[in-house]
Amino acid sequence: MRTLVVLPTYNEILNVESMLRALRQIVPSADVLVVDDASPDGTAGKAQQLSAELGQIEILRRANKSGLGGAYRAGFTWGLERGYERFVEIDCDFSHDPKALPSLLEAANNYEVVIGSRYVKGGSIPKWSLLRLMLSRGGNQYASLMLGLGVADSTAGYRVYSRSALEKIDFQSVTADGYGFQIEMTYRARHGGASIVEVPISFTDRTLGESKMSGGIIVEALLLVTKWGLERPFGRLP
Repeated sequence: MRTLVVLPTYNEILNVESMLRALRQIVPSADVLVVDDASPDGTAGKAQQLSAELGQIEILRRANKSGLGGAYRAGFTWGLERGYERFVEIDCDFSHDPKALPSLLEAANNYEVVIGSRYVKGGSIPKWSLLRLMLSRGGNQYASLMLGLGVADSTAGYRVYSRSALEKIDFQSVTADGYGFQIEMTYRARHGGASIVEVPISFTDRTLGESKMSGGIIVEALLLVTKWGLERPFGRLP
């Protein structure tokens, strides 16, 4: 199955080379699409240089910083138009270990959506404080309860989607960003009838570069989950 790794970037000059080299080594048959949001630090240029050296790497340059959700929508659209059958979401900052990708792709042979999960047996977040862990797990449990997800880690951003899943989700109309994007995609996949499985991963915070996550993105996700949960009894989906 033709696999496309969609790699959103913004100011990832410290990580992009290491990540692209790792992906080429670990999943040599997969193609990579770097979706860069006009990084002023030269991320796209570095990726272009590596494309010439490593091969199977394309660069999609966007004019503005438009968020994670927008980057994935653009990347999925690009890949669907070119006939790819599986689509990988992964962060460029190594919080998602590329060495775990073969296990996710193996599960994708039998499921339409594969989530690299921190909160199923075998998953872990080694360096988080107890308070941060409780907040994250509590938020995921709240989302699962409100939306009927049956998923332990709906905010996870390490995933594999099949073409059929993206068609069921109607991802082009997904409007949320950050955590909200991942939750909305999970919600639509579940209620669209896509098969979903969680595969345990170990999650590590970035060591190089600055985090793109903010308190506003977290609040947005919680507000959206509440809104969707209140609308759910009336048969409304986002």
